[in-house]
Amino acid sequence: MRFHVPSFKAYATSELANCGRSAWPAVSITGGACKLACDHCQAKILEPMISARTPQELWRVVNEQAARGARGMLLSGGSNHRNEVEYGPFYATLRRVKDAFPEFRIALHTALVDRNIARRMEASGVDVAMMDVIGAQDTVSQVYHLRRSVTDFERSLECLVATSMKVVPHIVVGLHYGRLLGEWHALEIVARQRPDALVLVVVMPMYAPQHRPFVTPDAAGVGQFFLDARRTLPRLPLMLGCARPAGIARAQIDAYAVMAGLNGIAHPADGMVELAVRLGRTVSVSPACCSIAVGEEVLAADEGVRIDASQVIEFERGRRHARGRLAQIPIVAA
Repeated sequence: MRFHVPSFKAYATSELANCGRSAWPAVSITGGACKLACDHCQAKILEPMISARTPQELWRVVNEQAARGARGMLLSGGSNHRNEVEYGPFYATLRRVKDAFPEFRIALHTALVDRNIARRMEASGVDVAMMDVIGAQDTVSQVYHLRRSVTDFERSLECLVATSMKVVPHIVVGLHYGRLLGEWHALEIVARQRPDALVLVVVMPMYAPQHRPFVTPDAAGVGQFFLDARRTLPRLPLMLGCARPAGIARAQIDAYAVMAGLNGIAHPADGMVELAVRLGRTVSVSPACCSIAVGEEVLAADEGVRIDASQVIEFERGRRHARGRLAQIPIVAA
């Protein structure tokens, strides 16, 4: 199991530090602007990203980040009213980046595409293409405010997998105001199109507008979906991405991800390394975005740092002794 600690957000637990500082920046070609302003996001996810609104700014940002040790970037941006990110003016710069820095990896949030756009992304040197797959029309219309169909999402995924890019779609669990609605249909779409991996994320209610609030998705229901995803896609790499609720819900969701047999977790909650070790999983840590982990191949030029299980158990033994009565809990080495 690989734990991912990409540097585009501050992160540390008692088990892991942000070992990839500056290794994997997130960049937005629209800054914090997005015309859709979907109810689950309100463009808040874009705000912390590095802004590069012109091709010249993008070239400067990449050069600066590469000089600081960046091995790649997550490239995104706000959508137009058709859920398309207008990358057109940036393709030549992306090609320039790949020619100048062949080992610099680019993971691109594509939004909806057609065959021509997918091929332009491929020609520009994009390594990994990512898009959200939505399986319920009510969610497309009400949460995304889109006059597009669920079929448009499947067609976009089909166009992407027809290229040589690695394709890693995302399913947002609880996207319909915190309820699970179209997630299983989205899973069917992914199974039909056979991408390289799948990232599962869980909606974060804190971004929702007051007049259309989200509930925090039920952790047990999320865990059941993780298990269904694992059973539906037994050989596809499955990762739990960065986005999910905070607090106790996050710890519960992460524990379900480990127990359901997912292959990786980004920014895991405290205790997940120990849980994985105790379940007999081989554990490693990577500073790369989890979308870059495709099967056994890690495109971020980093094979991850293996974690010594015995050290984890001894560390947790010390923590429990420090907490008194918990020291009496028997520790069983993996």
